[in-house]
Amino acid sequence: MTSVQSSPGGTQGAGDEPYLVVEDLTVRFPTEDGLVTAVTGLSYSVGLGQTLGIVGESGSGKSVSSLAVMGLHDPKQSRITGSIRLGGTEVVGLDEARMRKLRGSRASMIFQDALAALHPFYKIGDQLEEAYLVHHPKASKRDARRKAIEMLDRVGIPQPESRVNDFPHQFSGGMRQRAMIAMGLINDPSLIFADEPTTALDVTVQAQILDLLNDLQREFNSAVIIITHDLGVIAEMADDVLVMYAGRAVEYGACKEILVHPQMPYTWGLLSSIPDVSADIDARLIPIPGNPPSMLNPPTGCPFHPRCVHRDKVPGDLCTSTLPELEPTGSGYHLRRCHLPDPESIYQAEILPEIAPDLVEET
Repeated sequence: MTSVQSSPGGTQGAGDEPYLVVEDLTVRFPTEDGLVTAVTGLSYSVGLGQTLGIVGESGSGKSVSSLAVMGLHDPKQSRITGSIRLGGTEVVGLDEARMRKLRGSRASMIFQDALAALHPFYKIGDQLEEAYLVHHPKASKRDARRKAIEMLDRVGIPQPESRVNDFPHQFSGGMRQRAMIAMGLINDPSLIFADEPTTALDVTVQAQILDLLNDLQREFNSAVIIITHDLGVIAEMADDVLVMYAGRAVEYGACKEILVHPQMPYTWGLLSSIPDVSADIDARLIPIPGNPPSMLNPPTGCPFHPRCVHRDKVPGDLCTSTLPELEPTGSGYHLRRCHLPDPESIYQAEILPEIAPDLVEET
């Protein structure tokens, strides 16, 4: 299997290695109906100062793989194999006491539902202080309160000295998300997972949150992994893009390369599903046919073949019988998992005129 590596120039973690290296990660969950394989053979890496975007539909394995890196899967309810190296430390198999020391200090997560992630019975300041004191046991309560106010001010919460005493329900949706970001950054982690950080926010607040993440990344030089289904967010934020489907990486490359020269029909489907503000008022979106597969009984061959409208262009029964490898396309470090012999020609002739006719006319 071809390993997904970081783009050239990524800042390193230990030695010559990027800060986060995931190799051949597989995550399974035993259920009464059988073994659910949520992630299979996933490999990627990201260096300090870089932003990796992970995209895909719900159920593609994005959040499951990230929770594995954070060590948040119950070992009694999951089976994790492969390797996850965080700043040179192997995470897979690490006991909970040591993992707790890494979680929050080296790596942190901004969850997508801030209202559910924040405890409703405790004040915002108390929750921030607890996150700080866990990793700074010698700090005083006053130091923790000062740090909490500083972080709320840094993420743009007005009047942080008084709002630190508010409960989560007293914050708006955008402010709760900012408080979640403050909690994620309060211990200056080197790796930040942002899991759908702009879900349920209006476009103005969404832009503010993305700008805030950009500013904080520059300040802390953190590695950032954004998990989303919104390719607009990816275009704004990411250096590299990893496209996941049915628990596997199906395409990987530089953000611009993926958005301008996608090589996988599933990526074409994601791009086709984006509304075009310049299109006619009667224009309809082009959905991906069918539904994501069951990970209890995944399809044979290419996992996307039951929904792929281009499988008839592949000779024989390769799509249904043989899983394609994640292989280079010949353009930089752009990788794809597909049997199509000439996807670039198909994209230029069939897909691009549908999703960006104005661009075709200009060309």
